[in-house]
Amino acid sequence: MNLTQKKYSKFALVREMMETPGIVKAFRPESSIPFIPAFKNKKGLFLTGEGSSRLFPAKRAIFSNLRKEFLLPVMTEGCTQSLEYNLNDFVVFAASNSGQTKEVIRLVEKLKKKKHDAVFGLTANKNTRLEEMAHAAHVLRCGKENAVAATKSVVEQALFYDSLLRNLRGEKMTGLHKTAGLMEEVLTATIDRKIIDMVRNADMIWFAGRDNGVAAELALKTNEITRKKSGFLEGTFALHGIEEVMNKNEVLIWVDPFDHDRDKFMECIVKGVGVNVIAISDEKTDFPTIVIPEGGDYAEYLQLAAGWNILVETGITLGIDLDHPVRARKVGNEYVAAGK
Repeated sequence: MNLTQKKYSKFALVREMMETPGIVKAFRPESSIPFIPAFKNKKGLFLTGEGSSRLFPAKRAIFSNLRKEFLLPVMTEGCTQSLEYNLNDFVVFAASNSGQTKEVIRLVEKLKKKKHDAVFGLTANKNTRLEEMAHAAHVLRCGKENAVAATKSVVEQALFYDSLLRNLRGEKMTGLHKTAGLMEEVLTATIDRKIIDMVRNADMIWFAGRDNGVAAELALKTNEITRKKSGFLEGTFALHGIEEVMNKNEVLIWVDPFDHDRDKFMECIVKGVGVNVIAISDEKTDFPTIVIPEGGDYAEYLQLAAGWNILVETGITLGIDLDHPVRARKVGNEYVAAGK
């Protein structure tokens, strides 16, 4: 996709996706430093929110944390289930781009009533209920999103959590300029028409891969952008029973395929069921592959961008209004003050 053709540029969704490399390039890792003192008397970090404000930002933070020498536990859960948890020993970050998400406000209110002393907000808007309720809040610099599907804000949220954990470790956050350039390359890459046709003609779009937020977030974006049903199959879950109900008119997009089990995906999913498996990878595979640059510590951001590219091309081919879903709303469950 690109902004030189009207079929792309007329959509706020595409324009906001294409703003993302600039947001990566301009990100300030020091923005999370003011929150570091809160960890002095806490044993872990708890990241919550709803939908896109949690899936990629929180799960990527957990994934990244677990690949390094142990520092502290990082956990995530949706806000409503989190009401049942004892979070006293955690620094809590609640993310809501609008700052008005009902589930988020409800959890923050409960934690404050229980005298929790480290509840912070992450939002894209100033002067919101979340900013008012939290002990402190970080307001993203990406600006307002006009499309219903969140994109650039998701990436900046993830960068903020990334910087928070790096600042806790005393690590420098380098390589953002290079990553921004690679992300633009991935977003503007031409995707093989055969791959787009596979996705466009599919009745169901499955995503498989690591539970690092990429595939789960893309599954959500599939609903909003292509209006097709989707599902996320964590790890190698696709080989453990779900194939019984898969059909040959479905597609599975495998993000960063494991070196192991590629033969089994070919045997059970492609040959056994007839599902088209498409890979997003930094190397060619035996499946139709969207090859992206090797991204190092920021590989997940490039994988997400490749998925966006697929979905936009699919949506445009289907003639869908990418900015205005029929039922989905910008704020899924909005907080409304009593009496209003």
